[in-house]
Amino acid sequence: MFPYKKLKMNMQSLKMSFFSILIMSAFGCTKLDLQPTNDLTAEDVYNSPLGYKQTLAKVYGAFALTGNATTGQQDIPAEIIKDEGNSDFLRLYWNLQELTTDEAAWSWSSDAGILGLHELNWSSTNAIISGLYYRSFFQITLCNDFIRQAAEDKITSKGFSDTDLQEIRRYRAEARFLRAYQYWVLMDLYANPPFVTEDFKLGAKDLPKQTNRNELFSYLESELKAIETELAPAKTNEYGRADQAAAWALLSRIYLNAEVYIKIPKYTEAITYAKKIIGAGYSLHGNYQELTIADNHLNTDENILMINYDGTHTQNYGGTTYLMHGPANVPANISGSNGDWGGLRTTQNFVGLFTDYSGNTDKRALFYTTGQTLEMEELYLSKAGFSPIKFRNKTRTGGDAPHQDPAKDFSDIDFPLFRFGEVYLNYAEAVLRGGNGGDKATALQYINNLRTRAYAGSATGNIGSSDLTLDFLLDERGRELYFEAHRRTDLIRFNKFTTANYLWAWKGGVKAGTSVSNNRNIFPIPSSDLSSNPNLNQNP
Repeated sequence: MFPYKKLKMNMQSLKMSFFSILIMSAFGCTKLDLQPTNDLTAEDVYNSPLGYKQTLAKVYGAFALTGNATTGQQDIPAEIIKDEGNSDFLRLYWNLQELTTDEAAWSWSSDAGILGLHELNWSSTNAIISGLYYRSFFQITLCNDFIRQAAEDKITSKGFSDTDLQEIRRYRAEARFLRAYQYWVLMDLYANPPFVTEDFKLGAKDLPKQTNRNELFSYLESELKAIETELAPAKTNEYGRADQAAAWALLSRIYLNAEVYIKIPKYTEAITYAKKIIGAGYSLHGNYQELTIADNHLNTDENILMINYDGTHTQNYGGTTYLMHGPANVPANISGSNGDWGGLRTTQNFVGLFTDYSGNTDKRALFYTTGQTLEMEELYLSKAGFSPIKFRNKTRTGGDAPHQDPAKDFSDIDFPLFRFGEVYLNYAEAVLRGGNGGDKATALQYINNLRTRAYAGSATGNIGSSDLTLDFLLDERGRELYFEAHRRTDLIRFNKFTTANYLWAWKGGVKAGTSVSNNRNIFPIPSSDLSSNPNLNQNP
């Protein structure tokens, strides 16, 4: 198991020189000259191959760990930082991808940044929007520092063996992948962020320049292709580390959305990279309900890249702990926790994607309904709307999580950044949108593979060729991928996020739903960054 599962939750325990450097990570103009204050220098940390691996573990660990202002995140809004769980990358990202859609609402309007998300009505000072922006740059800065320290001239000057040098080069490629992933997050959500790589000079007077989707798309495409052969072959790396399949999965996802990002269709390319993964030996895990439970690390047939969470060693109130505790009024014996937070629910519109929401036919319909109303009569009411119970801190035998904390506060469930089910869906959609290199008959088979699993091995849910339409695929992506942080991106690609083409409860702040301005398809650059960096202009 990759060692970041053994890291403590508070980043103050990570006495690494680059974590001190990260205090300036949000690019504020007054923060670029700060120096490390502890006595552990880069020379100490990077003096052995083991030091490089331990540091890489902390780069990965930033996806699952939280910290406070003293550990490099002080530009994340104070109202987010004071509850460390709110500064977790996944919780911030998930909220923007899911609470803005038909799939989720949160009961507590007084929580920082929540008010206005589901209504698609926010400002550039929204705490969650600002929080994710700065969190992504925090993680990019981690990557940049590691890549800088793993530069070829540095590692070849230290007397390491050829075997160790090859391993460190692989670590460097993984850090480049993780940086590319975060830049994809910024491109998808904020469109035109600032941009820096390891070549940005710490302490320089020049502030980061703003990029745009065209430039960032080209960068991501070239970067992911450049590291493709440097990453471990698919399915050969340690669990929790990126390999070639992770790069292919991100490329397939980027190409599928290219028409949104750069106004140029890239569906043939989306098929090409989906097929690379399909040919690499992945398969659908046999039981859908085991994809998001406490021992889902065993699903190496389907998992491509996960954020590893551990109930003992990665304790925070974000991540899958949020998805375990969050669903409203769910009994502890179902969630595998010590009780619910009365927060997460879904709209009747999303529930309506299932012809039978009981779960007796399509096993993906995982809803807690007792005491809950189907209709979301009120947006900020914990009993209004069914509670999804997809993330459960139980093993496949119904036992406690492998690393269950005694109080049952924290989750052991790993979160899928990429899994094989999405790849089948990408292939099918790209074929229907006119991409070359695939065919509809194969696409239909892949979709029916997903549906056969969903119907517990039965073909009763399978569809025919005439049923395989783009609208059907959007619904199927909802049924298959809900609560996995895809929905906002999918709805935008199908022109149904801001428009009247699809309405859900409380979209636009109206009970029956209404359209909103299409400028809500991207989030604003935080006003705090605009004021500190004159190179930046606000999104439309």
